[in-house]
Amino acid sequence: MSDDMDDAQSPRRLNSLEDRNAVVESALDRAIKRGDFDDLPGLGKPLSGLHSSSDPDWWIKQKMDSEGINGVAPAAFQLRKENAVLEDTVDAFSTESEVRDYLAGFNARVREAVMDLRDGPPVFTPPRDVEKEVSAWRLRRSHRTTNTDNAEVAPPVSGQLQTDGGPEMATGDAGPGGSPRRWWHFFHR
Repeated sequence: MSDDMDDAQSPRRLNSLEDRNAVVESALDRAIKRGDFDDLPGLGKPLSGLHSSSDPDWWIKQKMDSEGINGVAPAAFQLRKENAVLEDTVDAFSTESEVRDYLAGFNARVREAVMDLRDGPPVFTPPRDVEKEVSAWRLRRSHRTTNTDNAEVAPPVSGQLQTDGGPEMATGDAGPGGSPRRWWHFFHR
């Protein structure tokens, strides 16, 4: 009697592929009979993105979109993206203290990314001068208020206030034509 108990509790040895397939099929059949697969989300619907993309990471990108996960890019790319729309972001603030707080946080993120020694592309986004940005914000704000009063006045161009070559150009970044060099060009020197 103890031999029967030991045989029932010890796992069955699967010597061939057919034995394994039989065990899996029987487990699936038992789960279907129990109703484990009833009322699953997406039941009877095709899997989206399965055959439409040659990207091997389509499933993780889809999961990130459905979960609302962002900010996974390296700090250099995030800061460059944030730097490109900094004027628009700052213009959305209504008080000078909010602008100063945001710029202080931006500069802190830039300094932290520059000091980070982990792998990734180098950070060429310069920190912003808070006083210059606040004065430019005031000027753009005053132009907006005069635009609402007088429709004939044109708003300033966002790059018009910068005399140092733009936010993306750090010292020594200019290429042969005066245009900013990309970060990957620094590896070919």
